[in-house]
Amino acid sequence: MLTETDRQRPRLLVLVGPTAVGKTKLSLTLAEQYNAEIISGDSMQVYRGMDIGTAKATPEERARIRHHMIDIRDPDEPFSVAEFQERCTELIREIHGRGKLPFIVGGTGLYIESVCYNFQFSDAGSDDAFREEQKAFAQAQGAEALHERLKQVDPESAERLHPNDQRRIIRALEIFHVSGERLSDQLKRQKKQSPYELCIVGLTMDRALLYKRIEERIDSMMQQGLVEEVRGLLVQGCSPSSVAMQGLGYKQIAGYLLGHYSLEEAVVLLKRDTRHFAKRQLSWFRRMKDIEWVDVSELAEFPTHLEQIHAIIAQKLKLDR
Repeated sequence: MLTETDRQRPRLLVLVGPTAVGKTKLSLTLAEQYNAEIISGDSMQVYRGMDIGTAKATPEERARIRHHMIDIRDPDEPFSVAEFQERCTELIREIHGRGKLPFIVGGTGLYIESVCYNFQFSDAGSDDAFREEQKAFAQAQGAEALHERLKQVDPESAERLHPNDQRRIIRALEIFHVSGERLSDQLKRQKKQSPYELCIVGLTMDRALLYKRIEERIDSMMQQGLVEEVRGLLVQGCSPSSVAMQGLGYKQIAGYLLGHYSLEEAVVLLKRDTRHFAKRQLSWFRRMKDIEWVDVSELAEFPTHLEQIHAIIAQKLKLDR
């Protein structure tokens, strides 16, 4: 039973899951049925000109349902989880003000969780000299060596962050350096009380099937012109070391274009790294509370999966289609 306090909280619907699990198709159908507007919960979709590799909703899909948090930054501009949280909080207010349901859809666990539970971010401060020292170390010794440094002081954060995610690895090291406290411990201290009447649906799938879908998606991205997209970004002056170009697909294809390895090797690396990424996504979401899981392994059972989700939404948000 909803308390008076619950009724005063804004409703928020969230759909999470690993890459290639089928979030987009489900989200469009759900958004239409519940009069929702979609907020992208993907840290890379904020960047303009990065469409194929981030699997953004197509212009046709965005014409069906209004989408937010897409194409709001140039690839050479920084973007943080704190800014994502701030923008999303304001968007949720605005969407409610239009009489619609805010609906976050994506796979970037920390970003989504920060909004759902109003995380308070570290005020540990910064040390510019330390940060530059870590950048120089990574350039001289490689991304894996920098990642190993984080593993030594904060193994949980190292497990969550890909070795290529240099900016976030350095920030985690900096927090430990400045405050003596691990980022992972700070995250555990969060209250995890939501300011929203919250419904989080998680999609899962047989691991072998998910990996097959990942490989098929990457083959499709290559056919759609991922190489040309990355080449265009480099020609425009986007640095291969920028945060955006460390994203899946962009780093591997940039490596090919810069002559570090063949195109075939780049695709093999991309498929491997995406499988590893999906595994990390699932690990993150399984540690989150409040997620109602739906197994979508039987692809032909889409109507059944929809009915399962409708039942969850009816229970959590007291909403009918």
